[in-house]
Amino acid sequence: MSKRALSVSREENFPDWYQAIVRDGDMAETSPVRGCMIIKPWGWGVWERLQAELDARIKDTGHDNCYFPLFIPMSFIAKEAEHVEGFAKEMAVVTHHRLKNEGGKLVVDPDAKLEEPLIVRPTSETIIGDAFQRWIKSYRDLPLLVNQWANVVRWEMRTRLFLRTAEFLWQEGHTAHADKDDAVAETLKMLEVYRTFAEDVLAMPVIAGEKPANERFPGADNTYSIEAMMQDGKALQAGTSHYLGTHFAEAQNIQFQNADGKLTYCHTTSWGVSTRLIGGVIMTHGDDDGLRLPPAIAPRQIVIVPMLREKPEDAALIEYCAALEKDLKAAGIRTLVDAKAVKSAEKRWNWVRRGAPVIVEIGGRDASGGNVTFMRRDKLRDGDKVISQTLPRADFVSQAPALLKEIQQALYAEAKARLDGNIITNLNSFEDLAAYFGPAEGDDEGGAFKGWARVPWSRPEGDSLDAIADRLKALKLTIRNAPLGQEQAVGKCLFTGEPAKEYVLIARAY
Repeated sequence: MSKRALSVSREENFPDWYQAIVRDGDMAETSPVRGCMIIKPWGWGVWERLQAELDARIKDTGHDNCYFPLFIPMSFIAKEAEHVEGFAKEMAVVTHHRLKNEGGKLVVDPDAKLEEPLIVRPTSETIIGDAFQRWIKSYRDLPLLVNQWANVVRWEMRTRLFLRTAEFLWQEGHTAHADKDDAVAETLKMLEVYRTFAEDVLAMPVIAGEKPANERFPGADNTYSIEAMMQDGKALQAGTSHYLGTHFAEAQNIQFQNADGKLTYCHTTSWGVSTRLIGGVIMTHGDDDGLRLPPAIAPRQIVIVPMLREKPEDAALIEYCAALEKDLKAAGIRTLVDAKAVKSAEKRWNWVRRGAPVIVEIGGRDASGGNVTFMRRDKLRDGDKVISQTLPRADFVSQAPALLKEIQQALYAEAKARLDGNIITNLNSFEDLAAYFGPAEGDDEGGAFKGWARVPWSRPEGDSLDAIADRLKALKLTIRNAPLGQEQAVGKCLFTGEPAKEYVLIARAY
């Protein structure tokens, strides 16, 4: 096997491979604060593109952006008992507002204790609900549709950059409606926004569906998710949308006067995606040479590397590259000339690891002949051989938009084939399920590829569902969702033996 750009392969150790891409692709690094991350410029550039594309879709569906405080009074959280129970173990709490110097050391001033502790935002349903009860008076104020881009804190004990950190970035939409039908329609509409965004922009195929009762967002009537298959076969919950019923409205007294003059509670929703989408992109598209970015979210779609020799003719070469950059930018392509005084091969592999969709290498012969030599990051190799192509400059510029579109589509097609080809449907018992997935030991360190199982389900709840969840947990399995728009289920539930009402997807997951 020829040398690859990363020191570890997916097959050798998938978790280490993931960490290598985050590190060597210059995406992020751990921070001095345990469990938190520093997002580096290239990783932040991906987040900016992702954010811009999704923000436009959110606004196109009628939502306005706003911002709410990072700190939430504990009394707000406590109003919703189920919500508190779901997040209690992950909440960071502020109890004092001042430090003092004591013997040359900074210590918490015991006299500066807050009258009421403040929760560092784990999610904003309660504080936004407090605002909604002031903003909404009449049915004419509905629906109220807002979104915010923010950071949240959930004190995770086991963290992994982008996938699960104590502090992370996200968007959270919150809406209020006059009735259930309108709120449910909103919940499903935003789920569809997430589905199309994941597939069209991230080139990440997903399955949209409803979570079982034990996987619902704390306080929700219904939770829906989009689930993506990573290259190790595990599922990644890539986005969620929740119909909250009137629970939060009753806790926060969000009422409105209807057309008949009667006070009634609003039906509310919430929905969100986070920086874990970047982790999903890495694990969906990366290869043993590094990241492969879909052009739609690449900070630089085409990177031009002049092959400098520290000779006088370098000036003409850089001029040629600058002219090519200008032409590509005029075509609307995010382009960069990397003219740093670093060896050309080193620069090339740096951009390979970062996942720039197209990497152009321009030498003296290219410049004198008016040509462009380039590599497609999605199809970097034929076996062990690195592939490059050469086109006349004008042809390359004219074909570049179509080339980027082709790369976007090729990445999606590859991931879609993986998803469609790795959902097993012929399991007839829990024993079959356990045999297929095998023991859970060592799963965190990687292991044999296992896809997902699609099995008949009777939609149990309560103690029966809890018992099933425990059996699955012993194998590190969870029910991901019941896909929307599925055909009528046949046969008996894999777990209860009762007539099946639907099919559910079961997998190991991040």
